Amino acid sequence: MKTVSEKQRPAPGARGFTLLELLVVIAIIGLLAAYVGPRYFAQIGKSETTAAKAQIDALSKALDTYRLDTGRFPTTEQGLNALMVAPGSIAKWNGPYLGKAVPPDPWGRAYVYQSPGTTGREYDILSYGKDGAPGGTGEDADLSN
Repeated sequence: MKTVSEKQRPAPGARGFTLLELLVVIAIIGLLAAYVGPRYFAQIGKSETTAAKAQIDALSKALDTYRLDTGRFPTTEQGLNALMVAPGSIAKWNGPYLGKAVPPDPWGRAYVYQSPGTTGREYDILSYGKDGAPGGTGEDADLSN
């Protein structure tokens, strides 16, 4: 019969990792994560900005179609909801002009619609970026049509 100490001994020729070897592997994994992580998250920010620009472009096209049908753009009070639900006073409304409900921006906030626009345009569609506040740079920059 084997004693307890004999059961705990590794089989002959079996070898485990030393603490030093494990620490070296952990350090290498940490260095890789520190190098790759910021690059990965920077790509996520770029893709959100690209998605917001694409959504603003799609909303602009829907608004142009709305104008062709009704002869004018929705008022600020009617907002982008006029693309999905006919405003009561519009007789020539031929929508809905979007396949789905008006989406929020990639950061989860509603797009800001103003008609007439503040920059001399007939309308403005704005997303205030990641920070949700006017102004900013990089991912926090405002996006508009």
